[in-house]
Amino acid sequence: MNAALDGAEGQDQLLQTARAWLAQDPDAETRAQLRAVIEGAEAGDGAASADLADRFAGRLAFGTAGLRGELGAGSNRMNRVLVAQAAAGLAAYVRERAGAARTPTVVIGYDGRRNSDVFAQDSAELFAGAGLRAILLPRLLPTPVLAFAVRELDADAGVMVTASHNPPNDNGYKVYLGGADEGAQIVSPADAEIAAHIQRIADAGDVAALPRSLGYEIAPESLVDAYIDATAAVAPAPEGAEGLRWVYTAMHGVGWETLSRILDAAGYPPPVPVEQQLDPDGAFPTVAFPNPEEPGAMDLAFETARSTNADLVIANDPDADRLAVAVPDPHAAGGWRRLTGNQIGLLLGWRAARLAREGGAGPGASLACSLVSSPGLKAVADHYGLDFHTTLTGFKWISRAPGLVFGFEEALGYLVNPETVRDKDGISAAVAMLGIVTEARGRGESLARVLAEFDATFGFFASDQISIRVDDLSRIERIMAGLRERHPDSIGSVAVDRIEDLLEGVEDLPRGDVLRLWMADGSRVIVRPSGTEPKLKIYLDVRGDSVDDARARLTALTDGAHALLDEAG
Repeated sequence: MNAALDGAEGQDQLLQTARAWLAQDPDAETRAQLRAVIEGAEAGDGAASADLADRFAGRLAFGTAGLRGELGAGSNRMNRVLVAQAAAGLAAYVRERAGAARTPTVVIGYDGRRNSDVFAQDSAELFAGAGLRAILLPRLLPTPVLAFAVRELDADAGVMVTASHNPPNDNGYKVYLGGADEGAQIVSPADAEIAAHIQRIADAGDVAALPRSLGYEIAPESLVDAYIDATAAVAPAPEGAEGLRWVYTAMHGVGWETLSRILDAAGYPPPVPVEQQLDPDGAFPTVAFPNPEEPGAMDLAFETARSTNADLVIANDPDADRLAVAVPDPHAAGGWRRLTGNQIGLLLGWRAARLAREGGAGPGASLACSLVSSPGLKAVADHYGLDFHTTLTGFKWISRAPGLVFGFEEALGYLVNPETVRDKDGISAAVAMLGIVTEARGRGESLARVLAEFDATFGFFASDQISIRVDDLSRIERIMAGLRERHPDSIGSVAVDRIEDLLEGVEDLPRGDVLRLWMADGSRVIVRPSGTEPKLKIYLDVRGDSVDDARARLTALTDGAHALLDEAG
């Protein structure tokens, strides 16, 4: 009797919450969507009731990645109500941080995903209504342009509306801070402080009551021009670049317009574009998952490369903050092989270290990478007498490494121009990679040959990753808990030497939900939940005496890690 009463009361409360949300929603599409679900739940439709419960199962959490989630009505989705609350909360935080003596500035950018322009416009109006100087970028542009704008305009904060490489029906809200943060993404405690302001706005009720103003500014084209000039200067084309044949895909994103102008300014030959994926399209019609790392995402690029006898394939993700590179390989399926994020990062790090030494970099100049990225970068830093820093995953941490001249993480993210952009930048990384390739061509060498030279100089490093996508996040929690309760003695035939649990604290690293296993043969295994997707990720790194030895060690370690995960959950 009581359980039934509690169920009825709970359903009534859920319907009351949903109706209150509906009343303040300014979006006709999500209003109609939510109204239909409410009516179904009121009529006793079990599926509608379950849908409603999921839409209001808490709030989409605001954290160090800002907001990111599926589009739709409800507090557990990305929509105009949630974005309005986030914008008003961020405005309150920025005003509090700036103090009463001055008017703080916020700059807003957006990409080509569904509703990105709408969320950006709402944010600009709400920032201006809150008394801030709000500057909206002139059109849809890559995330690195927004990160650049925060520093170039000396803004207090920046917002980029994007879900990067997430599935097509997702969107997000990424926040940067100026001042002492130098245009980097937010980290703790700023995330919690902003989230508290957002919660106060949400608790107050109707977002329609929040003050809005059309008194925001549109950033001048000169701002975009400044980014283009700075990025073209990363690696001006050497002589002989005009003979390079290469293919480019924007993955239905916003990278092409900006990159094409940079190529002209830097002197590189235009690529053969993947026409079907060149223009922004938030439906992502040719890819199930717009991430160059995902199987099949680069198939059209490889097809174009085969038909044009290209030397190289370069891809950006939809907001152009990541870079993928592929090279011809007769042993690979289809004749093309995508380089790993570690391979690209080590080549770019080698280039950066060499330039730093040639440029007379002072004491404290450093290379940095996330703790899950290849330890080969430390070998590069040691070779050139540079400092080296390991950080937690994410460029919010990498960008804060002291003395940084280059940083990367294996998930196709590279920071090659820290004086310009304090975030990963797939466009400047593409220019740097074109510089590496064309310089090698001038010596009669391929990119594959440059990779072999790296191995001969720094050691034979090999990496792999196991990624488990789940529908139920509790499975990830069970696996992590199981590994903590029963530390493995070995992985495959290799003994575990020691285990570091970052939840318990590890020197020089913030606490995090990460297990790092050091093996008796010097190999390394790291296990952590993804910060942006429903995945558990396992990273494996080995160093061998030769390419074949490294590959054999890696294969054995990967097989052992699969078996370990099967046992853990």
